[in-house]
Amino acid sequence: MAAEIVNPETGTGTGPDEPFDPAFALHRGGKMAIQATVPVRDKDDLSLAYTPGVAKVCTAIAEQPDLVNDYTWKSNVVAVVTDGTAVLGLGDIGPEASLPVMEGKAILFKQFGGVDAVPIALATTSTDEIVETVIRLAPSFGGVNLEDISAPRCFEIERRLQEALDIPVFHDDQHGTAVVTLAALRNAARLTKRELGELRAVISGAGAAGVAIAKFLLEAGLGDVAVADRKGIVSTDRDDLTPVKRELAELTNKAGLSGSLESALAGADVFIGVSGGTVPEPAVASMAPNAFVFAMANPNPEVHPDVAHKYAAVVATGRSDYPNQINNVLAFPGIFAGALQVRATRITEGMKIAAANALADVVGNELAPDYVIPSPFDERVAPAVTAAVATAARAEGVARR
Repeated sequence: MAAEIVNPETGTGTGPDEPFDPAFALHRGGKMAIQATVPVRDKDDLSLAYTPGVAKVCTAIAEQPDLVNDYTWKSNVVAVVTDGTAVLGLGDIGPEASLPVMEGKAILFKQFGGVDAVPIALATTSTDEIVETVIRLAPSFGGVNLEDISAPRCFEIERRLQEALDIPVFHDDQHGTAVVTLAALRNAARLTKRELGELRAVISGAGAAGVAIAKFLLEAGLGDVAVADRKGIVSTDRDDLTPVKRELAELTNKAGLSGSLESALAGADVFIGVSGGTVPEPAVASMAPNAFVFAMANPNPEVHPDVAHKYAAVVATGRSDYPNQINNVLAFPGIFAGALQVRATRITEGMKIAAANALADVVGNELAPDYVIPSPFDERVAPAVTAAVATAARAEGVARR
């Protein structure tokens, strides 16, 4: 179906009875702006903020490059970079259409982490060109948040940028989702008096989020995980796997499962959905007692919460109108704030695990089936994650202060 043509003056459809749409009203003119942190009121201010005073600072940085972190915005600003190929649930809509999302990401960085962020939408989908462009932009930024870049290119882009740059590079679609998922899973296990090592999980979706979640949960000590794509369980006996999925098959599925997602759910302790689609109710019913269902597709979870609650001890979704929302905003602002605070050269697995543990710990003694993960508006979240990530960065030897 063709998209509704929008009246640019009213933000509504062109039909005579189209109602006013507050989303367009909010977005008019964009959601963010650049603001000065120093006044320029007279010629004295001007001579300090710009020429000739600025020349002294430039010369000092030229002689001692690390001073750029003290005398510019670099140490507290992140580039939010996309090519517009995997935007939310909208798919490949291009760089211009991605900008409202990138602006949204930037204001979440500021609101929840105190970190400045700049949206950068690139007019290329070439892996080489994206990597080269970000490398050339990097001197202006303290970190790079890759956003809404389609798999499997996102894996190579992140890896090459991490190798080339000495600042944190973080693909939030992968790692932010994984961090919040682990935090919720830790608390669900604590609620049901189990350890991660006792649990077997099934993940629906072998894209960026599914691959990252599987690897991260195993790193954190999960007992076993099987990942399913459109053709079934990713296993070593399949001959149609991409290199990324082949590596995934080698790391996962200790039980040696094959066949459909539905068959893998029989006796499983955890379902994690990051793919869309619908899981039949009988498959959910076949899961182990006290199972966890994390159905994170938006706006339609893979398992409707009403169905999931019939069989699962803990239910989480990606939606804000249900309890236990798995929301990346719980992770990425604090992760970057902590990394920037200590001027980390990269974000390590240990830093991500520290973020997940800190996030889980915020729940504390309030733990309940409908509260295994805190709200994004819980003011304890960002400080806790920031402090944990900064401490982990120092412990792992990637902090520069």
